[in-house]
Amino acid sequence: MSTKQRVVVVTGGGQGIGREYAIAFAARGDAVVIADLNSENAESVHREIQDQGGTSLAVVTNVADKASVDAMVQKTADRFGTVDVLINNAAIFSALKMKPFEEISPDEWEKVFAVNSRGVFLCAQAVAPYMKKQRSGRIVNISSSVVTTGRANYAHYVASKGAVSALNKSLATELGEYNITSNVVSPHGIVTEIPRETITDDQWAGMLAEQAIKRKGTPQDVVAAVVFLASEEAGYITGQTLLIDGGLRYT
Repeated sequence: MSTKQRVVVVTGGGQGIGREYAIAFAARGDAVVIADLNSENAESVHREIQDQGGTSLAVVTNVADKASVDAMVQKTADRFGTVDVLINNAAIFSALKMKPFEEISPDEWEKVFAVNSRGVFLCAQAVAPYMKKQRSGRIVNISSSVVTTGRANYAHYVASKGAVSALNKSLATELGEYNITSNVVSPHGIVTEIPRETITDDQWAGMLAEQAIKRKGTPQDVVAAVVFLASEEAGYITGQTLLIDGGLRYT
């Protein structure tokens, strides 16, 4: 793959898979912006990249807030001149409590959509002028296998990620003439350092039984796909969804 340094924004880059994306892009020589609501986590990843000889910038960002997103992109442009790649990763997930859809309050529904869906829209909207001006760019939106499985007791999360998959099609259609691609990566069963209270051991066993590959996923299983879709070599791929699910059988 090309070794040309690019400017890569990773939302939610302070922990979990987001941290892995940030580290991976920095390792290949890109300048990475860690946009995260948690300042301590963002700074920790920034220092980790710096200690490894990489280039990075930590920016406290609330992806659900337009002013915060616009400020993050402006800081990125002030420091690095442009934005070449956007990894729309920030989402509310592990902190959610599973419950029947009848018990999900309108406020909780709106909170999940504000981050998981509006955040993707706002970040893409903010970087688009820079990508259009240079007539190149890569957007990778992180969705989830639950969009296809319709996982029970998770309606707010499922619907918010479904919106991401739908928005991706519009982004790809509207931005294609500028040589900007937009794709979705849809992971399943990925284990990180973030505790998850939304799945029991029995549920894990049931999911693994439905997979062709009988193991839990790792961040590295997703990172390579995201790096590829963000690369110059993926310039003729857009509007697509790549399932990274161990061959999960959808019923």
